[in-house]
Amino acid sequence: MYCNYCGKVIQDDANLCAYCGTRVGGVIGRKRLVRSRANRKIAGVCAGFAEYFDLDVTLVRVVWLVLLLIPPCLGLLSYLIAWIVMPEEPEMHPVPSGQQQVTNP
Repeated sequence: MYCNYCGKVIQDDANLCAYCGTRVGGVIGRKRLVRSRANRKIAGVCAGFAEYFDLDVTLVRVVWLVLLLIPPCLGLLSYLIAWIVMPEEPEMHPVPSGQQQVTNP
Protein backbone atom coordinates (compact mmCIF):
# COMPACT_ATOMS: atom_id res chain seq x y z
CA MET A 1 0.00 0.00 0.00
CA TYR A 2 1.17 3.55 -0.74
CA CYS A 3 0.65 6.74 1.23
CA ASN A 4 -1.60 9.14 -0.70
CA TYR A 5 0.26 12.12 0.69
CA CYS A 6 3.97 11.32 0.32
CA GLY A 7 3.79 8.32 -2.06
CA LYS A 8 6.01 6.01 -0.01
CA VAL A 9 5.35 2.31 0.53
CA ILE A 10 3.79 1.53 3.91
CA GLN A 11 2.44 -1.60 5.58
CA ASP A 12 -0.94 -2.82 4.40
CA ASP A 13 -2.47 -2.71 7.89
CA ALA A 14 -1.03 0.72 8.86
CA ASN A 15 -3.30 3.49 10.12
CA LEU A 16 -0.62 6.17 9.85
CA CYS A 17 2.17 6.69 7.33
CA ALA A 18 5.49 6.02 9.06
CA TYR A 19 7.19 8.71 6.96
CA CYS A 20 4.87 11.72 7.03
CA GLY A 21 2.38 10.83 9.82
CA THR A 22 -0.73 11.24 7.63
CA ARG A 23 -3.73 9.01 8.27
CA VAL A 24 -4.19 6.47 5.51
CA GLY A 25 -7.12 4.36 4.43
CA GLY A 26 -10.60 4.79 5.81
CA VAL A 27 -9.50 5.41 9.39
CA ILE A 28 -10.83 8.67 10.76
CA GLY A 29 -9.29 9.67 14.04
CA ARG A 30 -11.04 11.56 16.78
CA LYS A 31 -9.87 15.05 17.47
CA ARG A 32 -8.05 15.46 20.75
CA LEU A 33 -8.02 18.59 22.84
CA VAL A 34 -4.30 19.27 23.24
CA ARG A 35 -2.15 22.35 23.83
CA SER A 36 -0.58 23.50 20.59
CA ARG A 37 3.19 23.54 20.17
CA ALA A 38 3.32 25.64 17.00
CA ASN A 39 0.84 28.48 17.53
CA ARG A 40 1.31 29.28 21.20
CA LYS A 41 1.74 32.61 22.96
CA ILE A 42 1.88 31.47 26.60
CA ALA A 43 1.00 27.79 26.98
CA GLY A 44 -0.86 26.88 23.79
CA VAL A 45 -4.26 26.62 25.48
CA CYS A 46 -6.06 29.11 23.20
CA ALA A 47 -4.52 27.62 20.07
CA GLY A 48 -5.51 24.13 21.24
CA PHE A 49 -9.14 25.18 21.75
CA ALA A 50 -9.12 26.98 18.39
CA GLU A 51 -7.88 23.86 16.58
CA TYR A 52 -10.32 21.57 18.39
CA PHE A 53 -13.39 23.72 17.68
CA ASP A 54 -12.10 24.82 14.26
CA LEU A 55 -12.18 28.52 15.14
CA ASP A 56 -9.82 31.41 14.55
CA VAL A 57 -7.23 31.54 17.32
CA THR A 58 -7.63 35.33 17.64
CA LEU A 59 -11.33 34.90 18.43
CA VAL A 60 -10.54 32.37 21.15
CA ARG A 61 -7.89 34.68 22.64
CA VAL A 62 -10.36 37.58 22.73
CA VAL A 63 -12.91 35.39 24.53
CA TRP A 64 -10.27 34.42 27.13
CA LEU A 65 -9.40 38.09 27.56
CA VAL A 66 -13.05 39.02 28.13
CA LEU A 67 -13.36 36.19 30.66
CA LEU A 68 -10.22 37.49 32.36
CA LEU A 69 -11.85 40.88 32.92
CA ILE A 70 -14.88 39.39 34.71
CA PRO A 71 -14.50 40.10 38.46
CA PRO A 72 -14.36 36.56 39.92
CA CYS A 73 -11.35 35.85 37.64
CA LEU A 74 -13.19 33.07 35.84
CA GLY A 75 -10.88 33.44 32.84
CA LEU A 76 -7.64 33.20 34.80
CA LEU A 77 -8.80 30.23 36.84
CA SER A 78 -10.13 28.34 33.82
CA TYR A 79 -6.95 29.08 31.81
CA LEU A 80 -4.75 27.74 34.63
CA ILE A 81 -6.89 24.61 34.95
CA ALA A 82 -6.80 24.05 31.18
CA TRP A 83 -3.01 24.54 31.21
CA ILE A 84 -2.64 21.83 33.85
CA VAL A 85 -5.25 19.38 32.52
CA MET A 86 -4.71 19.59 28.74
CA PRO A 87 -1.85 17.41 27.48
CA GLU A 88 0.71 18.94 25.17
CA GLU A 89 0.55 18.11 21.47
CA PRO A 90 2.87 15.21 20.58
CA GLU A 91 6.17 16.27 19.13
CA MET A 92 6.62 15.37 15.46
CA HIS A 93 10.10 14.38 14.33
CA PRO A 94 10.93 14.58 10.61
CA VAL A 95 12.21 11.49 8.85
CA PRO A 96 15.87 11.92 7.86
CA SER A 97 16.09 12.54 4.12
CA GLY A 98 19.36 10.63 3.73
CA GLN A 99 17.67 7.24 4.16
CA GLN A 100 16.62 5.45 1.00
CA GLN A 101 13.44 3.50 0.71
CA VAL A 102 13.76 -0.24 0.07
CA THR A 103 11.02 -1.83 -2.02
CA ASN A 104 10.48 -5.41 -3.03
CA PRO A 105 10.32 -5.98 -6.80
